Amino acid sequence: MKDEILLGDEAVALGAIHAGLSGAYSYPGTPASEIMEFLIRKSEGGKNFIASWSVNEKVAYEEALGVSFAGKRAMVSMKHVGLNVAADPFINSAITGANGGLVVVVADDPGMHSSQNEQDSRFYAQFAQIFCFEPSNHQEAYDMIRESFDISEELGVPVMVRLVTRLSHSRSRVQPRPPRKQNTLHYGIGKEWTLLPVNARRQFKLLLEKQKELVELSDRSGFNSLDLSRKNTALGVIASGIAYNYVLENYEDEAERPSILKLSTYPVPETLISELVQHVDSVLVVEEGYPFIEKNLRGILGFKEKTVLGKLDGHLPMTGELSPEIVRQALAMESRDKLYLNDFKIAARPPQLCAGCPHADSYKALNKALESYSQSNVFSDIGCYTLGALPPYNAIHSCVCMGASIGMAKGGAEAGIFPSVAVIGDSTFAHSGITPLLSAAEAQTNMTVIILDNSIVAMTGGQPTFASGEGLIKIVEGLGVKTDHIRIIEPLPKNLEKNVRIFKEEFDYKGLSVIVASRECIQEVRKKKRRESR
Repeated sequence: MKDEILLGDEAVALGAIHAGLSGAYSYPGTPASEIMEFLIRKSEGGKNFIASWSVNEKVAYEEALGVSFAGKRAMVSMKHVGLNVAADPFINSAITGANGGLVVVVADDPGMHSSQNEQDSRFYAQFAQIFCFEPSNHQEAYDMIRESFDISEELGVPVMVRLVTRLSHSRSRVQPRPPRKQNTLHYGIGKEWTLLPVNARRQFKLLLEKQKELVELSDRSGFNSLDLSRKNTALGVIASGIAYNYVLENYEDEAERPSILKLSTYPVPETLISELVQHVDSVLVVEEGYPFIEKNLRGILGFKEKTVLGKLDGHLPMTGELSPEIVRQALAMESRDKLYLNDFKIAARPPQLCAGCPHADSYKALNKALESYSQSNVFSDIGCYTLGALPPYNAIHSCVCMGASIGMAKGGAEAGIFPSVAVIGDSTFAHSGITPLLSAAEAQTNMTVIILDNSIVAMTGGQPTFASGEGLIKIVEGLGVKTDHIRIIEPLPKNLEKNVRIFKEEFDYKGLSVIVASRECIQEVRKKKRRESR
């Protein structure tokens, strides 16, 4: 098979296809979105396998679990904070176990390029007590996915593959291998899939009994490698994932390298770690994300007589992405020469809404409507419209997680904020805004929800939304919001005064109101015009 130049996300997707994938599910989120984008293209409309966007990550995980229970191979992909949403089925699926191979791919975002936090998904794998791979390059991303399906079926547990932004969004050559056929339908109904307490206790005991086997599997994995230096026994390095490359880049001469353990599997390979630690005086742990391996060395494995260096003692920064230069400093090596551009300055360009974005007109009307209220608060959500927090709008005052705006506005209203306003996008509303709106409708809370309906998941590249237009209005009505206080506006400059008046009318209404600002994303309009012209 010919080599291919692929994004890390695409290498994962191709590995899954060649492993005999039958079903894949995801909710868009950077840096994981390109996995599903690639799968949808290759699925040819579902002829080859199922590749589908889901309404949220929890639903995506449950859909993948259903494919696994049918005996076929399934993959679910998401960004790191998406695993928070999917945590309920994820943790419990470790106890039910898998039938067909079940692989969960999670793309972490060190440095928070497009995320609210830097959480490290390896802790989730440890919490669920399952096996986890962490590739250091694109070829490993492809190969690990194939092996993950095998391990999942062999041990009957889901397997995680943890990526990071720098691997997900860079390109490299990948050598594919011959594809396998998909599994045939094999649905074995068993009590283990029904987590009544009596079954869950038995299944959890079986999961605990597998832990020793997981450690042994990690110890013998070919993705880990230990290179002991006979020349340098003062320092040993444990490097995981993409950080392994940063260590190697600092040693042009292989003979000058210290002892290095490349670690790519979890639970941590205890035998390999013990061999390295016994061979050296001190150990530097280089890992992207939280000090996961380092904490194991300092605590669980208990190498108290050895010096452990890393993030916890300040040798490496606790936040942000690593780089070859940062790792070089931790290795106590002289900094390399830098290119200084003395008078060359690039003006800062903070992110901003696109020219012509409908959200801009919504915020202009909202700001003007709120001028006469001294104690208002606008609770926002996750999406392009979160940029309304920045100049020139300065229109929103919070953004925490998907769907949180409506719940926070309800709590704020009940605490006395007036007007208490929630701003949420159509896709985010479908993802996790429906349930808090149901709660607000039941209580008839004195608050206003503004749903910005631009008919697309714009922030992550234009994926389809599950609630837009007439369907969105029907959902809002079905939740119990009074039809007289479901208002539709078109956010355009010519409608500014009209929209301001509607906002004020609903702010002054003593109960729950929903205003839907309906206008298609400007980027999608441009894409449609280009497609039509072609």
